[in-house]
Amino acid sequence: MTSAPATRRIVAMGGGGFSMEPGNPLLDDYVLALARTSRAVARPRIAFVATASGDSADYIARFYAAFEQRAEASHLALFDRTVTDVERYLVDQDVIYVGGGNTANLLAVWRVHGVDRAMRAAWEAGVVLAGLSAGSLCWFEAGTTDSFGSGQAVPLRDGLGFLTGSHCPHYDGEAARRPSYQALVAAGSLPAGSAADDGAALVFEGDRLVEVVSSRPAALAYRVEPGPNGGWVEQPLETRYLG
Repeated sequence: MTSAPATRRIVAMGGGGFSMEPGNPLLDDYVLALARTSRAVARPRIAFVATASGDSADYIARFYAAFEQRAEASHLALFDRTVTDVERYLVDQDVIYVGGGNTANLLAVWRVHGVDRAMRAAWEAGVVLAGLSAGSLCWFEAGTTDSFGSGQAVPLRDGLGFLTGSHCPHYDGEAARRPSYQALVAAGSLPAGSAADDGAALVFEGDRLVEVVSSRPAALAYRVEPGPNGGWVEQPLETRYLG
């Protein structure tokens, strides 16, 4: 007798969580509750991956302050690596929480260390993948990034591809994000996709968007597609405020 395949879940936050909203735990509480339900555990094992920030010691310390009282918290460092079997470590978690920072650097370092393959194995095993900013964009095929220091959001086309299409985090949080993403989708430089405000999170099962949740009453997510005459079409998605 074979067991049913695990449900693959991703929570892609445009921004928010403990690092952006230290006094507002709604998104992080949602992620932990999802893990408790889907993994049938009272105290989830959660691993923080801060690669995009260069394994910032301050960022990692803030993660432990936010989670160690309510979960079995640990972190995966790659710049001073101590975990030998990365895939085994990640598959053994209930939640993997990926922090913000430089998405291009994150992807490059992950590929050197085989973390890209290990993340797919964890996802396919039913571990909840979550993250904000770079930790939101990385799961998609493509999106907009400021990784290259231009001050503008430019296309990134070599995401992990667990989720199809493109993505734009910080949709309302940085002035250049919205117009840049709209223009890139309109021009065909990026495929159609989804955008999320700071405080909004897209929740996927497999490649299917099942819900949008938010930690702020006005935070939303959007579907953005090419429109007629070289334009774009932006459709707000139904969003459930968690407060």
